[in-house]
Amino acid sequence: MAAQATLHCLTGCAIGEILGMIIGTAFGWGNLPTMVLAIILAFFFGYALTLRGILKAGVDFKTAFKVALAADTLSIVTMEIIDNGVIALWPGAMDAHLDEPLFWSALAASLALAFVVTTPVNKWMIGRGKGHAVVHQYHH
Repeated sequence: MAAQATLHCLTGCAIGEILGMIIGTAFGWGNLPTMVLAIILAFFFGYALTLRGILKAGVDFKTAFKVALAADTLSIVTMEIIDNGVIALWPGAMDAHLDEPLFWSALAASLALAFVVTTPVNKWMIGRGKGHAVVHQYHH
């Protein structure tokens, strides 16, 4: 269950990260504004994926939003710290462009490491009845 929750989080984070990098690159933004946009979009898509499932179960938006925040915030924060930390520390990764293998290899490695680090966080939360354990009560 923890790996599934982390994969769910990783999907939203990856969508946001890649979209943020594409937008920042397309507009010729520097590293910091591009990274900030990517992080904002990672949170947006991470929460949106959870919201979609909860809303499909017939839960009202306010309740679904609260559940998504409670379920995903620590997971997304952990994933974003690891992901962006790797990118920031990887020599040349911050300056790599979308058409360069360095961009994609650094992003793939950072997301893989973020998955490995975030899975135990989700396992800990689920074991205490928090995180995606709360979300699963709405999936029938």
